Amino acid sequence: MLTLATDIDALARFGRALADPIRCRILLALRENPAHPADLARTLDISRTRLSNHLACLRDCGLVVAVPVGRRVRYELADSRLGHAIDDLRTAVLAVQNDNTCPDASEDGCC
Repeated sequence: MLTLATDIDALARFGRALADPIRCRILLALRENPAHPADLARTLDISRTRLSNHLACLRDCGLVVAVPVGRRVRYELADSRLGHAIDDLRTAVLAVQNDNTCPDASEDGCC
């Protein structure tokens, strides 16, 4: 059971980051390769302004870092273990979703 405030805070920050589909797409893209904002915006087909707001949230959550490269900035995951965590979480969620072990899975709106 999580009892330390830092453990709870870390999970809450991760959950906040994953709560938005665009932030999920950004994390999945950065899991593959670090990228400059202009390239990310083009890849994800979103405006630079919208991307900037989501990157700020991900930075505040401690999941991505901005790395200066000359006059530009490149974004990457703050730690390579985050890529593994994202993969593990996605795999686990898909396994549970396909497993139908939830007792209420047959009800509409459940799981």
